[in-house]
Amino acid sequence: MTPKEAYEHADKYGPSEETREIVYQDYVYAYYYAKDVDKCPREDTREAACKVSNYAYKYALDVDKCPREDTRETACKDSLYAYYYAKEVDKCPMEDTREATYKSLYYAYLYAKDVDKKPRKDTREAACENSHFAYLYMRDIDKGPTEDTWLAVKGSKYEEEYKEMFNELICENPYFP
Repeated sequence: MTPKEAYEHADKYGPSEETREIVYQDYVYAYYYAKDVDKCPREDTREAACKVSNYAYKYALDVDKCPREDTRETACKDSLYAYYYAKEVDKCPMEDTREATYKSLYYAYLYAKDVDKKPRKDTREAACENSHFAYLYMRDIDKGPTEDTWLAVKGSKYEEEYKEMFNELICENPYFP
């Protein structure tokens, strides 16, 4: 019996140790088994589902319905799922999820915008590695010019937009030529 067949059998006839042992071989069916058949979290199905970031996140969200260190740790192996874990499972910023998003400037920016919901020196530094994300960070998170974001956009295609948004402030500020 394949993991898919074991899941389908258990979904139709109820859980059993035999079908559960088979679904452990596949993280996808381990997750669905916990969600649809057991309808509750179990250490064994969680362990099987937590082999990859997206199913660790899904398990925490849909089965555990709460954050746990083991699911967060696996989710943090991927910037996308670290971001989603913080936003939808933790529902608050955590150092490990924030740091995991630094692997992707896009998710670092989204983390600052949607999870931290405020500027931070470390997230601004990450965004300033790229002129596009520095511009977005300034626009959506700082909501005003900073020396860091200005230096990151200066000389890029975002320089003129930046200047237009904050012309008066830039002209009066010694950081901005």
